[in-house]
Amino acid sequence: MTACCLLMTEADMAHSPKRKPFLDLVLSLFRLNGLLVAEGDRMAESLGLTSARWKVIGVIALSHSGVTVPGIARALGQSRQAVQRITDVMEQDGLLRYQRNPDHKRSVLVCLTDAGQEVYSALRAIQDPWAIESTEDVPLAELESALQLVRRLIHRFDR
Repeated sequence: MTACCLLMTEADMAHSPKRKPFLDLVLSLFRLNGLLVAEGDRMAESLGLTSARWKVIGVIALSHSGVTVPGIARALGQSRQAVQRITDVMEQDGLLRYQRNPDHKRSVLVCLTDAGQEVYSALRAIQDPWAIESTEDVPLAELESALQLVRRLIHRFDR
């Protein structure tokens, strides 16, 4: 078989049965992301937060022992600089603190303060009922399958 026969032609790509569902999935995920950010902003507003700050608090809280700014950025798929701006403001607001990282001289650990932990607990009290209500009519197997697909795609594109 020659090399030219191994390459997909434009017509082959346009007629691939996976192309349109995949692109529809991508557009739907973009739409879902926008809706989730709006929902997060609405839920966090009563605590004086945005969904961006909520996401940062969540990553830190789930780390249990602190996480670096680059680690938060990787977890959220955002730039280190954007996360640094958010953490600096949150540190000034007393929600988190920077502490020495025994594993890295220049990259400090970001940890929640007691006030930050209280805010995280308040967020969970809002989030948990919302998560249960939002998935009331969705079978567990469907959620697990969707999660598996999204994680597989993240792994493929996370370079």
